[in-house]
Amino acid sequence: MRHNQKSHTVEEALQKLMHFCAYRDRSQKEVEDKLNEMRMIPEAKEKIIISLMQENFLNEERFARSFVRGKFRMKKWGRKKIVMELKKRDISSPIIKLGLSEIKETDYRKTLYELAEKKADKISEPNLFKKKKKLADHLLRKGYESQLVFDCVNDITD
Repeated sequence: MRHNQKSHTVEEALQKLMHFCAYRDRSQKEVEDKLNEMRMIPEAKEKIIISLMQENFLNEERFARSFVRGKFRMKKWGRKKIVMELKKRDISSPIIKLGLSEIKETDYRKTLYELAEKKADKISEPNLFKKKKKLADHLLRKGYESQLVFDCVNDITD
């Protein structure tokens, strides 16, 4: 923290955070962290968070849904990794469930198989058992459920 940090009025902080939230969906934790950086007092933080929610700048469900869509579509993450990351951001279980509803089961399986086939082609391992293990480990790290991973690995390597 800088010592000569300027203090903000509630109105200035609210304006700043409206821009922060408008840029992309944020979790409440991200907003609280930002308010802590700005050294806002608890009463001011609460007031600002309530205003952001009332004005729909801050919406945990919308955040969770866009987070899930983004991580699944762009990074091809599995549900387990997405859930873990949302929990790190203090998103509640019911909201996480709503967020996960953004992923269609058919798309999920299709993405898993596409990832697996792409990775399998890159693994130059003559030993089938070792190749399967490398492939499974990769998919598990991406956050896919173990049963789905093992079914997929067996399907594409047999």
